[in-house]
Amino acid sequence: MFISYEMWYSIFMLLEVTKLNDDKVAINSDMIEIIETTPDTVITLNTGRKLIVKESRQELRNLVNSNG
Repeated sequence: MFISYEMWYSIFMLLEVTKLNDDKVAINSDMIEIIETTPDTVITLNTGRKLIVKESRQELRNLVNSNG
């Protein structure tokens, strides 16, 4: 069975974020444990991995809320 990109995003509630080097990555919103502003925005996943992203904490909150 083929799953389209859009369906994949809607099933797993992936959020596309921008790392500081302008690389785009998709993360599963269920994996987010903490979002901090230090002043950079740091996303801590429940695995302990940390991502520093360009989006603000409010932008990430809006993305999570808009995806369900």
